Amino acid sequence: MNEDVLNGSIRKFLKTVGVTSQREIEKAVREGVARGAIKGNETLPAKIVLTLGGVALSWTVDGSIELE
Repeated sequence: MNEDVLNGSIRKFLKTVGVTSQREIEKAVREGVARGAIKGNETLPAKIVLTLGGVALSWTVDGSIELE
């Protein structure tokens, strides 16, 4: 195993996840406000589950997204 390749690959994956996740959350919140499903001043529960095949990794992070 090449540690440099592993590190670079992980960083690339996490950068993609971070940027894409932010866009999707922003889009969903805007649409929720537009539909009237949320007011836009809530704190929304958030959860992400990371899995990695071949090594049986399943890691969950619970948090929240504040809108105001």
